[in-house]
Amino acid sequence: MPARIATATDSAGVKSARRTIELLETFAGHESWLSLAELHARTGIPRSSLHGLLRTLLETGWLQADRTETRYRLGIRTLICGTAYLDRDPVVPYATEAMEQVREQTGFTAHYARRNGNEVVYLESRESRRSVHLISRVGRTLPAHATALGKALLAELTRDEVAALCAGPLAALTANTIVELPALHAECALIRDRGFAAELEEGTTGIRCVAAVVPYRIPGTDAMSCSMPTDQATDADARHAAELLVRTTAELGQRLRRAGIR
Repeated sequence: MPARIATATDSAGVKSARRTIELLETFAGHESWLSLAELHARTGIPRSSLHGLLRTLLETGWLQADRTETRYRLGIRTLICGTAYLDRDPVVPYATEAMEQVREQTGFTAHYARRNGNEVVYLESRESRRSVHLISRVGRTLPAHATALGKALLAELTRDEVAALCAGPLAALTANTIVELPALHAECALIRDRGFAAELEEGTTGIRCVAAVVPYRIPGTDAMSCSMPTDQATDADARHAAELLVRTTAELGQRLRRAGIR
């Protein structure tokens, strides 16, 4: 059968799909309402096309409008689809059980995340019972270089792979964030030597964190962390949590492999 030749309609459909994805990701990266003018400035999508895309996304529940119907933000359909991802991920039930153990044995918050390019995406959290804010990070992203979770996963990669992922300027989330590539390479080498990652107020002021990779894929894609307020955790507490994470993630990796999860 001869190969099908792409038509102008196909190209228009692909362009529309790409623009729709770009719009949704723009909304996801912005906390407040966005107007058509702001979306045009951020994406460069022509206003005529934006009108149609916004109307379709609004009608299907992917967006919602404010009272004036001139500003928009993500709608409830995005939550439904995001939750469906977690519901269908076979790793999450195993990870949840392991995080419960870490939280119970340390008293601090446990997180589970997956690397997506140069970011980490939080898939599950178990908040410390001592926490006063109880804000879930599930579905949120952070730069990999600025978190113990992300650094643990970057250490799974080659030097060239890390350089390619972190080619641009590294964002400083705090005054302690690693922002130079040579320093990041040195940190990855240290992580490989000791078997876990650590950070002290690199991602969030007032928080220290340790993390270890879950060894069920090569290179590792997932990691678990223990997050501790700096005024509640000593160096010894952090070391204890790191050693616990190394054991827990090793056991979790074995369970996942035995279950045939890759």
